[in-house]
Amino acid sequence: MIKISQTHPLDLHEIRSRIASSLSLKDLASCALVCQDWNDSFTPPLFYSVVMSKHGPSIESVETSSTLAILDLYDNSIGDKGAVALSEALKTNSHLTTLNLRANSIGENGAVVLSEALKTNSKLTTLILDFNSTGDNGTVALSEALKTNSHLTTLYLRANSIGENGAVALSKALKTNSTLITLNLDFNSIGDNGAVALSEALKTNSNLTTLTLKTNSIRGNGAMALSEALKTNSTLTTLDLYSNFIGKNGAVVLSEACKINSTMKFLKY
Repeated sequence: MIKISQTHPLDLHEIRSRIASSLSLKDLASCALVCQDWNDSFTPPLFYSVVMSKHGPSIESVETSSTLAILDLYDNSIGDKGAVALSEALKTNSHLTTLNLRANSIGENGAVVLSEALKTNSKLTTLILDFNSTGDNGTVALSEALKTNSHLTTLYLRANSIGENGAVALSKALKTNSTLITLNLDFNSIGDNGAVALSEALKTNSNLTTLTLKTNSIRGNGAMALSEALKTNSTLTTLDLYSNFIGKNGAVVLSEACKINSTMKFLKY
């Protein structure tokens, strides 16, 4: 039997935009209050389409809001200019805890200004920058912010064209940062040298519990370095190395390390 998956109408940009153009946030609030099913079905996919259809989100509202805790701007192409505006808001906002900027055409400059905001912001705990183009330079800037930021616990940097230099910068930050719990670097190109650098950080870092490195061109040497780190690290519980090139020897040394490590719960390669 062939299973046919159906696309939700609100997943289609044209339909979502047309509906959003005739709705207000008050209308969405009314939908959300009808019942949980209505809230789950209509509110998430339409909320930011409604906001963006009114010429984009009000940065002033982010700056002054005393209730907004989660801002999800996934796939809105705000670019570096939008990142600059949001960064200014983050410097004064004291309530936002989660900011999702996945797939927003944010480059190095956007990452740099966001990093400046992280140096002073004392509330944000989750920053999602997946599928942008921060590159090594943008990642270096974010890493500098992590050295002083004491509130961010989750950082997603999947598919950001991050190479060895970005990984090295992050490793230096992890040696001093005391709050980051989850770091996702999937779909980058840190290679063996990047993995070696992160391994050095894992030997001393005592707060990171989840490190995901899927599809990062990591080979045997990187796996060997990570296995050595696992022998002494006592906090990491999840390490994902799926879709790399660690080979049989890499798998063996990682497995042997897990026999010594007492905290690892999930290892994938």
